[in-house]
Amino acid sequence: MLPQFGTAVRKTKSLNAEPGGSAPDKASVDAAWLVLEAANDLGDHAAIEACRRVIDAELNGTVAGGADLDLVLGYFR
Repeated sequence: MLPQFGTAVRKTKSLNAEPGGSAPDKASVDAAWLVLEAANDLGDHAAIEACRRVIDAELNGTVAGGADLDLVLGYFR
């Protein structure tokens, strides 16, 4: 069987809640892409990894960690 991506995964898997996390919404994922681009330009490896975890959580239909979301949403402040 071929690996599944995006909506195919979300349709077949239930959400796995992590303590202290919340489901990523569209705004946080969009912010993660913007922060990922800026963090790559600046060489901010911690922010790059946090962005990747938030984006992966949305793609897999799982829960992003609260600390990762806080970093992404507060990056430009």
